[in-house]
Amino acid sequence: MSRLLELAQAVVADAGRRGASAAECVVRAGRELSVQVRMGATESIKQAEGNALGIRVFRGRRAGVTYSSDLSPDAAARMLDAALAIAEAASEDPFAGLPEPELLGRAHPDLELYSPAAAAVTPDQALDWALRAERAALDCDPRLSNSDGASVEAGETTKALANSHGFAGEVRRSSCSLSVVPIAVENGSRQRDYWYTLGREPDLLEAPEAVGRIAAQRTLRRLGARKMPTARVPVVFDPQAARSLLGHVLEAVSGEAVYREASFLAGQLGTVVAAPSFTLVDDGLRPGGFGSSPFDAEGVPTRTTAVISHGRLDSYLLNTYAARKLSLTTTGNAARPLAGAPSVSCGNLTLLPGSASPQQILGGISQGLYVTELIGFGVNAVTGDYSRGACGLWIENGALAFPVEEITIAGNLRDMLKNIAAVGNDLPNRGAVNAPTVLIEGMTVAGS
Repeated sequence: MSRLLELAQAVVADAGRRGASAAECVVRAGRELSVQVRMGATESIKQAEGNALGIRVFRGRRAGVTYSSDLSPDAAARMLDAALAIAEAASEDPFAGLPEPELLGRAHPDLELYSPAAAAVTPDQALDWALRAERAALDCDPRLSNSDGASVEAGETTKALANSHGFAGEVRRSSCSLSVVPIAVENGSRQRDYWYTLGREPDLLEAPEAVGRIAAQRTLRRLGARKMPTARVPVVFDPQAARSLLGHVLEAVSGEAVYREASFLAGQLGTVVAAPSFTLVDDGLRPGGFGSSPFDAEGVPTRTTAVISHGRLDSYLLNTYAARKLSLTTTGNAARPLAGAPSVSCGNLTLLPGSASPQQILGGISQGLYVTELIGFGVNAVTGDYSRGACGLWIENGALAFPVEEITIAGNLRDMLKNIAAVGNDLPNRGAVNAPTVLIEGMTVAGS
């Protein structure tokens, strides 16, 4: 047993001795290397280690939460005293409390979330990757004369969780990433774009030169961008932009938003809310997944949840509290900020791919918009109203014709989901939320 898990169990036991009817403790420790370069010069090298401890205690249905970055026994005791005092002063909440003991996990599968190679990355290695990526981008074209830099991050974290219902578990993760942001200049106009790669270990990263070249291509294609007159046209979201679309759906299927009736999908379980091509799955058990974990922030085993199946809303994502409020069962989607009660988040949220290639999707469009970047936060999760700034490329006769900028795309998420006309076969794996290319018919593109 690790020292982190021993500490978590000790705090829980101490809470019981001091009068808590139930208690939970999470302890985290991590270390990270971060390197930033720009125009061939080193801008920063940072190495950091950090610890944190979060305590949640109950006196009946009254809860108290505290946290600290000090893992010493004295600090833990002070935080426990403070949490008990907060619980004593808190209001009763009939839905508060730990998960029922029978819902907690006991066996914890190895999900291949840790590689020692990520934590072993040296500053010299990281600098080499960042410099190579930036150099490869700038060497692609003389118009790429500037850069917002390239960065590399690598590190590891360990989380231990224990509670008074007998749960004790620990998960260790590693990660590393490389990104580069070149700037292109032509006829006095400047454009920037980026590309990145990430993985659980360095060997899973794309080559620095490949990352640089893709970033360069994405930047160069934005040169000469125009404004467009307002029109109602098909809109194609590239995989990066489609991820953003899934983020809005995630907000709407969160049990927290649903029980507050702050979601346009509240009360819609079992009904058709999207096109038949739309199947959304949350999988917390995917080996190596960036949202994977053997258990959630309350100790409940993670699982695979079919959220929307062929357009039908089959499940919300729930932690224990949201499940109780909705008279449902937790889906193992609790996330835990150390300074607060558990919230709801996803594991690996994925829009399952369709059969059409991006080229086939574009080929059927006479005029439309291909979105590569979304700007702003103009989305109302209560009503579904959607209006966001966008950049991308105009589609003419089935091909990408020229770049566009300073436009807004608008609609309502209720209609947008039902008007999905195609889902691509180009599903990436670039984080905890992933989607392939998505075509939505009949959106308003507002420009000049």
